[in-house]
Amino acid sequence: MCGICGYIGPKEISEETLRKMNQTMLHRGPDDGGIWQSRNNERNIGMAHRRLSILDLSQMGHQPMWSQDRRYVIVYNGEVYNYRELRTELETEGFRFCSDCDTEVVLNSYIRWGAACFRRFNGMFAAAIYDCESGELILARDRVGKKPLYYYDHDGHFVFASELKPIMEYPFFRKEIDQDMIGAFLCNKYLAAPFCIFQNIYKLLPGSILIYHKGELRQSLYWDVAEEYVKNRKYIVNHFPKAVASTKEILIDSVKRRMVADVPIGTFLSGGIDSTLVTAIAQNQSEYPIDTYSIGFYDKERDEAPYAAEIAKHLGTNHHEHYVSEKDILNLIGDMTLYYDEPFSDSSQLPTMLVSGYASEGISVALSGDGGDEIFCGYRMYDWTWVAQHADVLGAIAAHIPGMRKLEGSLPPEVRAFIHNRQKDVKTQLFMDVMVEEADKLLGRQVKYAKHSYEAQLSMQNWQERRMLLDMRTYLPDEVMAKTDRASMRYSLEVRSPLLDHRLIEQSFRIPHSYKYHHFEKKYLLKELTYQYVPKTLLDRPKKGFGVPLRKWLRTVLRDEVKQYAEKCRLKKQGIFVPDAVDRLIMRQEHSDKIMYSSMLWSFYVFQKWYQRYIEDLWRV
Repeated sequence: MCGICGYIGPKEISEETLRKMNQTMLHRGPDDGGIWQSRNNERNIGMAHRRLSILDLSQMGHQPMWSQDRRYVIVYNGEVYNYRELRTELETEGFRFCSDCDTEVVLNSYIRWGAACFRRFNGMFAAAIYDCESGELILARDRVGKKPLYYYDHDGHFVFASELKPIMEYPFFRKEIDQDMIGAFLCNKYLAAPFCIFQNIYKLLPGSILIYHKGELRQSLYWDVAEEYVKNRKYIVNHFPKAVASTKEILIDSVKRRMVADVPIGTFLSGGIDSTLVTAIAQNQSEYPIDTYSIGFYDKERDEAPYAAEIAKHLGTNHHEHYVSEKDILNLIGDMTLYYDEPFSDSSQLPTMLVSGYASEGISVALSGDGGDEIFCGYRMYDWTWVAQHADVLGAIAAHIPGMRKLEGSLPPEVRAFIHNRQKDVKTQLFMDVMVEEADKLLGRQVKYAKHSYEAQLSMQNWQERRMLLDMRTYLPDEVMAKTDRASMRYSLEVRSPLLDHRLIEQSFRIPHSYKYHHFEKKYLLKELTYQYVPKTLLDRPKKGFGVPLRKWLRTVLRDEVKQYAEKCRLKKQGIFVPDAVDRLIMRQEHSDKIMYSSMLWSFYVFQKWYQRYIEDLWRV
C-alpha cells in the first residue's frame, strides 16, 4: 500500500512544503517517496507519493510515474489483482512496459480506455492521473471504497490526499470545522462520504470518478451498489447447491489473486466464520503452512484466541498468537487520533491496531475476512431490522396513541425507536432517533445528517436487504474499511479483503435473500461453505466481536480524563458542547448499562482528544 497527495492551485508551494505534506504519510509508505511539480496554463501542480513495496520491489515502481510519451503522470495507492491479464491485453495493442508493477498497467489502461478503465479493474485503489496536455486531473476510487481519498476544493485551490494530514499541511488550507458534522459523528461514530469534519474537504465516493479541470469539478459513478443490485437480481440462482458452488468458485479465485505478492503474506484469524473461510481457502492454495495471526484477551468474556488456535491446528497453518492486556490496549489511545486524523470512535480500532502491529513483525500483506457480514447478512442489526419491519404496524399505532409523548421517557430505547420510525426513506436506520435526541442535548441544537440519505435510493421491499445495501455504501467503506486501513497502515501492513471482490458482491445479489438469512440464522450460505473446510463443531458458538470494555473504562481508568474534557470552563471556551448536558451524560453512563450512553460518551471523549491534537489544546496545564 501507499499514500498519495497533490495539488493544483494559483500559487506555487515550495518543494520543501510538498515533501512535508508527503512525509506526513511515511507510515503508509516507508520504502520510497517521490514528488513532482510543474506549472501549466498559469496553474501550479504538484504530486507526491509514499511507497510500500509489494509488487516489483525495484526502483522501476517509483512514483510519480510517467507515461512513455511524458503526457500523463500518475500517483496511485492500491492493488489491481487482474493487472497481468490487462497487461497482456495492452501488449497485444502495442503498449510496452518497463516494470512488473500494476501502477504502470493502471496508467496505460487509462491511456487506452479512458475513465472506462476503472470498471475493468479488480482490486482496491485510489488513483490520481494528470494530463499535462489538457490540464485535466482525474481522481478515482475503487468500487467498495477500500482505499481512502480526500479532496479539498476552495478559493481556487484543489488538494487531494490519502489522509487529512497532507491537506492540513497545505499552506492555503483553512482549518475550519464543519459544525453540522459533529452531531453526525456523535451518532454514527464516523462520517460517511462525501462528508468530512472540515469545511470544504470531502471524501470521494466509492466507485466514483472526479475530473478537475480549470477550476471546475465533474463527478460520476462507474459502480453503484443499488444499480448493481437491480441489474443482478435479473439472474437469481434459485438452487442452493448451485449458489454455494458458484460462490465458492469466485471466492477461491479471489483468494488466489490476493495471494500474489513479492513479500511475505499471511491472514488474520479471529476464529469467526469469515476469517476462517478466507484462511482455509488460502491454506488450501498453498504448498506450505501459511502464517496466521490472532490476538487474545485476558478477559475471557472477550477472548476468542483458543477457538482460532483450534481452527489453525485443524487447517495446519503456522499460527501466531499474542495475548494483550487492558494496559496494552489503553496505551494505544494516544496514537488513535494521530493515525485516525478525523474523529472516529469505533473502539474496535484499538484491537485492530494491535493485531496489525503484531502481524507486521512477520508479514507485509494480510488477508482479512472483512465484508462477510455486509454481503451475507451477518450483523445483529439485521435481526432488529427484521423485527422492525414486522412490527411497523404496531409502531404506527403506538405513535398515534394520545399522551404517548409523555410516556416515552419511561419506555426502553428499542421500543421508542420502533415508535419514532415513521419516515419512509430511512426505515432501516433504527435507533438513530434515540441517538439524535441525546446528541441534540449535548450540542444544544438540532443534529443534521445523522441519517444517511442514500437509503431513499433503495426501493426493495425487504428491509434487511435495504439495510445491507445501505451498509455497503456507508458503514462498510467509511467505518469498517477506514478502521482497517488506518490501523494496518499505521504499521505499514497491507490488508486485502477477498470477500469484497466485486464479483463476489455481484454474485451475492444473484442469491435469494433466504439463502443468507435462513430461519433467523445469519450468513447461512457462507456458513455452509465454511463447513466444507472446517467442522461445524469448531465454529458453532456465539459471536463475541472485537470490541473493548467501554463501560468499564469510562467508569474507571478513563473516568478522570473524561471529566477533565468535560470541565465547564473549558467547554464554554470551546463553544461546542452544552456543559450541563455533558455532565448528565456522564452520570447516566455511570448508572445505566444502556449501550447508547457509553457509545455517546466514548464519541465525546474521542472528539475531544481529536480537537486537542488538531485544533486547540484547551486542557494544557
